[in-house]
Amino acid sequence: MNLPNKITISRILLIPLFLLFMLVDFQWGTVDWFNELIPVEHIIGALIFIIASTTDWIDGYYARKYHLVTNLGKFLDPLADKLLVSSALIVLVELGFAPSWIVIVIISREFAVTGLRLVLAGEGEVVAANMLGKIKTWTQIVAISALLLHNIPFSSISFPFADIVLWVATFFTIWSGWDYFYKNRHVFRHSK
Repeated sequence: MNLPNKITISRILLIPLFLLFMLVDFQWGTVDWFNELIPVEHIIGALIFIIASTTDWIDGYYARKYHLVTNLGKFLDPLADKLLVSSALIVLVELGFAPSWIVIVIISREFAVTGLRLVLAGEGEVVAANMLGKIKTWTQIVAISALLLHNIPFSSISFPFADIVLWVATFFTIWSGWDYFYKNRHVFRHSK
């Protein structure tokens, strides 16, 4: 197994650790985080999520730079992304930091696009992620990170940065999903 695939697997292996810190109250106390008391476990969990998210860029960089792109990597990388983002979004609903309907929209889009990818793969077509998909992923990661850190204010004015980025991520989630289905609508015309 090559280095990019090992990095991708590390992203999957960080998910249970992330969940542990976000959902178990170890009673390690709280930190005064921009005038809000946040459990230490949530800060550690958020950092694990951020580290796991950066591995998405790292594995892709090494795979392209050293020509280590494999079929296993093409399968594992989007799977790892979907598992990490879905886990984090569900945790945010559990903690009351994200509305469930937005999480349902985002996760449903991921299932739908994955299903379409499987249909396309069955017809011998492999569709790489486009720029809209990359923007969708990174806005989701920024929104999730900010929400995990309890919507950190960036000034003395309470500015709902995380909430705004979550709306932006939802917009790009819907747009990129629609774009993906529209560009591949030929699959539906030819199906019996």
